[in-house]
Amino acid sequence: MTNPFETAKSQLMQAAKIAKLDEDKIEQLLATDRCVEVSIPVKMDNGKQKIFTGFRSQHNNARGPYKGGIRYHQDVNLDEVRALSFWMSFKNAVVNVPFGGGKGGIIVNPKELSAGELERLSRGFVQKIYPLIGPEVDVPAPDVNTNGQIMEWMVDEYKNLTGHPKALATFTGKPLGKGGSEGRAEATGFGGVYVFEEAVKNSLGGVVKGNTMALQGFGNVSSFFAQAAQKLGFKVVALSDSKGGIVNLEGLDLDAVAEHKKQTGSLKDFAGAKNITNSELLELPVDVLVPGALENVLTADNADKVKAKLIVEMANGPTTPEADAIFAKKNIPVIPDILANSGGVCVSYYEWYQNMNNEVWSKEDVLEKLSKQIKQAFVDVYELQKKYNTTFRTGAYILAAERIIAKM
Repeated sequence: MTNPFETAKSQLMQAAKIAKLDEDKIEQLLATDRCVEVSIPVKMDNGKQKIFTGFRSQHNNARGPYKGGIRYHQDVNLDEVRALSFWMSFKNAVVNVPFGGGKGGIIVNPKELSAGELERLSRGFVQKIYPLIGPEVDVPAPDVNTNGQIMEWMVDEYKNLTGHPKALATFTGKPLGKGGSEGRAEATGFGGVYVFEEAVKNSLGGVVKGNTMALQGFGNVSSFFAQAAQKLGFKVVALSDSKGGIVNLEGLDLDAVAEHKKQTGSLKDFAGAKNITNSELLELPVDVLVPGALENVLTADNADKVKAKLIVEMANGPTTPEADAIFAKKNIPVIPDILANSGGVCVSYYEWYQNMNNEVWSKEDVLEKLSKQIKQAFVDVYELQKKYNTTFRTGAYILAAERIIAKM
């Protein structure tokens, strides 16, 4: 299995070599400022105590407070959290948000906990890490299996422990009415589409309106992306979730698919389509492929079988370095995760800014700011990609590394 941290580091090294970046600074960027591991005792509903393990990784804060989500998953480990905090530093820098990179996680399957146990676990985590976080220090957010409710508990706990006057700005991704920002739910999906629009405008991969698209994933991010891409005139022909996928090369009715998933809990057996596996979806004869669910799905084993003319990474780390090399050889542009899915961190920054300045922005305002900021990021990356005649990923890493180094 590809170690995500090693992948991330090799991507930076490649960028540093091409752009001849300061070696000492790059060496510092390959290291993580601080990682903590904490034990969280939780009183379970049966009266017994259970100890959970939590992590927080703070990669680099040259550009501002550490920033990044907290995930609840049984497979969370320190390597993964470190890699993700590293990615956050670069994602924030690519999209020019004044934050560094952080990430956290707890080893737990949240489906096995009651609401009360989940609340005690979330508050317990804050009790262990509160001296290391704060609105000007480290600003966590939701990630895999965490949500606005969990952030609300964490903010409340942080406020109780510190009495900080700007406690609200310590966590983003909060519910609306509790300090959350309008537009946050759509931000990552829409941000990806704004980047995709720019790619189409610059005819990357020769992709044009009316072309077909397959999306791996149909969660929050991919569903917003699919809806917006369809409005742009693209034909969504395949979708998948963790249980499998569906395809209809004539196009899918997204509203009907969403309704079917709501009723049955999966996309499988949707009346207007054929069932396929997640791996079959990646090899379909489509123009645009959007890996929007898992990491390491495009590998040396299947990259040659990919028929898409353009790949837009909405998941974190879906493409291994070996697959990247194959796509580069085949002239298939890959819009990398640190650019394509950075809409969420953009709006997280807007939420933090609103909290810090006691402002409330409308959804239109938020999405307009997001569109402007993320399209500018695309332009900045594209210029470096052309300047160094390299891939979009390397262009994005060069841009981010230059911006971080300038502040170090």
